Amino acid sequence: MTKILIKGGTIVSMDPVTGDLECGDILINNDRIEAIASSISDESAQKIDATGCILFPGLVNAHTHTWQTALRGVTSNWTLLEYFKNMHAGLATNFVPDDIYIANMMGALNQINCGTTTLGDWCHNNPTPDHTNRGIDGIMDSGIRAVFFHGSPKPDPKPGQKHFSEIPHPRSEIERLLKTRFQNPQSLVTLGMAILGPHYSTYDVAVHDFLLAREYGLIASMHCAGAEAKTPDGWERLAKDGLLGSNNNIVHGNNLTDQQLQMMIDLGVTFSITPEMEMTQGHGYPITGRLLKLGSAPSLGVDLESGISGDMFTVARMAMGMQRAFDNAASKEQFGKLPDTSTIHCREALEWITIRGAQALKMEEEIGSLKVGKKADIVMIRASDLNMCPVHDPVTSVLMQTSLSNIDTVIINGEIKKQGGKLLHQGIEEGKEKLKTSGKRLLKQLNSVIH
Repeated sequence: MTKILIKGGTIVSMDPVTGDLECGDILINNDRIEAIASSISDESAQKIDATGCILFPGLVNAHTHTWQTALRGVTSNWTLLEYFKNMHAGLATNFVPDDIYIANMMGALNQINCGTTTLGDWCHNNPTPDHTNRGIDGIMDSGIRAVFFHGSPKPDPKPGQKHFSEIPHPRSEIERLLKTRFQNPQSLVTLGMAILGPHYSTYDVAVHDFLLAREYGLIASMHCAGAEAKTPDGWERLAKDGLLGSNNNIVHGNNLTDQQLQMMIDLGVTFSITPEMEMTQGHGYPITGRLLKLGSAPSLGVDLESGISGDMFTVARMAMGMQRAFDNAASKEQFGKLPDTSTIHCREALEWITIRGAQALKMEEEIGSLKVGKKADIVMIRASDLNMCPVHDPVTSVLMQTSLSNIDTVIINGEIKKQGGKLLHQGIEEGKEKLKTSGKRLLKQLNSVIH
């Protein structure tokens, strides 16, 4: 039995029953939270002094293409059309399985370093089972909690080949993975499906993929943004056919109408938006406010570390700041003045990267808040650091002031992954060298000119 007792920290639980504690303790027993109180004693437990620190749930990055980690900064000046051409039809076609491995492992480790304990890894560059296996290996070897969303490549078709929009998700691969890689119910990494959906496939392919996901009880996550929809009436047809439901996750959603959003919300569909990349590449305006008006809320993701940083605090601030700007402008236009107060509060935005992320990944009963009985996924930041001090409201301090330098300790499933500001994973420097080698080789093989 392994016990950890974290003592004397400010606790932001994100749980309405637990509430927040100005000064409190958390007792971890193996992989779960055993107690949260103002004072706990347990002489058998390893002690962590949280004096001057804030404790909160591990962050959830609900949507990221971790396989692009070795290409950091490469897509930062690309529009979405350049990205499709240069990444999916170009760079992606040159990845070997070990490129996927090192990108996934180092990308996931960076997520842990940044305070993310759960990752929605959308892996859609896996032309062979070996690519898939190495991608899973990389995520598992990092020690992060994750859903590995198995996808499919998007190259330009060669003569005689079908366009990717006409190719159903490979049933044989899903069945193979469930039998060989995801048979352990205790694994921190579970399987999901990164499908095309009606925005990027024919209706027949969409039906096949929705049915396959439902047959095996998997989340079916799909992009909906960018180019014109392949099957414009696909969402309504899927709903009419009884295929759209709570195991479906929409990424981006910028192209959806309010009527479509309401239909999806009523059916239990979840939404994962990536505001910084959506604004950068040209997907359209994030749907944050539209979801809020309809009584829902988004989960958030980084999307592409080939374009932006992997920091979820920045993503949340982007999402909140953008929507506040929309709301402020609308109020001035309608009433001639700003709203009486901010339309979105910091606690709401912190929910988007904790409990809402957990809901999108179907893990809300296990993670997303600090509550007795839940998994021990906990982040501790040094609130006494120069950029954090003084703390008047721990929630606003966590969301608006925290940077990578403040993240002292990260615990996943009851295991300490980062302590004293340092990742405990062995081989970081060697991994960085392999990541650099992979990135340089891939860029040399890109035929397009990168500006």
